[in-house]
Amino acid sequence: MRQDCKNFESRTYPNGETVRKCNLDLAPEAPWRCPDDCPKYEKRFADVNWSYGTLVTPPTPDEPVGEGIAELLDEAEDIVNAAGPRLLAEVEAEQRRSARAAGGIVERMKARFRRSR
Repeated sequence: MRQDCKNFESRTYPNGETVRKCNLDLAPEAPWRCPDDCPKYEKRFADVNWSYGTLVTPPTPDEPVGEGIAELLDEAEDIVNAAGPRLLAEVEAEQRRSARAAGGIVERMKARFRRSR
């Protein structure tokens, strides 16, 4: 990938994994390469407000052998994106259940307090 493009981002996590990506999602073969004729390529002139953990970006992993790598990565991204709404719905349902349960406890405590007066 063109590391000198202002749309390129690289982030290394504490477990050692590194993400290399185009912030505009225009590199279908990321993290290995950007399109040769990318219409949004812009040379990075300054790194404003960036925090660097090391001076050297870890090497890019070896590119898989075969054809259709971009299509495979697109399919994987579709699977991850499809899971998002389902997981969000599950979390929201759990939060509603917890809120109802907490509300029931509060109402029972109020009733006990009224009876004890």
